[in-house]
Amino acid sequence: MKKEIQIFDTTLRDGEQVPGCKLNTQQKLEIAEALESLGVNVIEAGFPISSPGDFASVKAIASVVKHSTVCALSRSVKKDIDAARDALVHAKYPRIHTGIGTSDTHIKYKFKSTREAILERAVEAVKYAKQFVEDVEFYAEDAGRTDNEFLARVCREVIKAGATVLNIPDTTGYCLPSEYGEKIHYLYTNVDNIDKAILSTHCHNDLGLATANTVQGILNGARQVEVTINGIGERAGNTALEEVVMVIKQRLADSYSTTIRTEQLSGLSQLVSQKMAMPVQPNKAIVGENAFAHSSGIHQDGVIKNRENYEIIDPRDVGVDTSSIVLTARSGRAALAYRAKECGYNLYKNELDVAYAKFIQLADTKKEVGQDDLQSLLTNLFSTTH
Repeated sequence: MKKEIQIFDTTLRDGEQVPGCKLNTQQKLEIAEALESLGVNVIEAGFPISSPGDFASVKAIASVVKHSTVCALSRSVKKDIDAARDALVHAKYPRIHTGIGTSDTHIKYKFKSTREAILERAVEAVKYAKQFVEDVEFYAEDAGRTDNEFLARVCREVIKAGATVLNIPDTTGYCLPSEYGEKIHYLYTNVDNIDKAILSTHCHNDLGLATANTVQGILNGARQVEVTINGIGERAGNTALEEVVMVIKQRLADSYSTTIRTEQLSGLSQLVSQKMAMPVQPNKAIVGENAFAHSSGIHQDGVIKNRENYEIIDPRDVGVDTSSIVLTARSGRAALAYRAKECGYNLYKNELDVAYAKFIQLADTKKEVGQDDLQSLLTNLFSTTH
């Protein structure tokens, strides 16, 4: 039987913390409704204590979203938890997400505290949040650099206090995939009451390993992944939702599934990019402009013959109409013939040779030969014969 991986989207919280990506309440509502339509299980709507605007946005989202769980972030501080509770008052499925740093680095330099005191604060926060909602998620900030034995102890105690989800963040993107996978496995096998909670990944991309770490988390027992659209987030970003979902769909589908409607991924990527004024890099996996574009002659010939020669994902699965054959100086005759046919020119071999010679001359002067350029070239060459 397949294991369903819960998709926890934090675009509106962790993603919105990126400088210049601030959203107003109406923009957040639009994205939240799109996330719910996408099939996201949990929408982290914001950090209510952080500002009146964020509180209002979380409250508005909680009032509108009816199928997904709506989550609000807090620190292990009563006033934070109170704000989260109040912002979620209209949520059909509310979740309070509270936690504290557990690494020795955070304990010593951020909190100037001790392991015992941090453990006590963690338990108190979960118990307090549990008074208001049944669904309480606990985050062990900087879990990636936290000693596994202490981390297991924290997890064990917060589950006893009522935590239903355990978020194991690689806050600084520090872990190698093998290390992060081993950490999740350690918790899965050494926390004796782990059956009463769900292990969750929350990986950052400082070393470009967020997706790899998240996948290793899944393979080692995590059943929730915390992600953002386009991988937007603090510093180098968070794990990209679209990447993890498509890894599951393309490589792990025999054992795992999600509720995501993948054909909406491209459109939602564009929506988030537009609202946050954060362009998506062209070579971004899954949703980048070049993700299904081919300019090398060898690749173009292979894709024209059979898409699967150079594409492991059908572009339609993520909401892209078709692959792109981009004409450049590296393109071959097969690509030119293919694009000429789109212009209404079914070229014979001798015609293709003539056209290709002219095309290469043009392509050497331009980065890309567009449809208008090609149409003009073909018209000048063959207007009397076609």
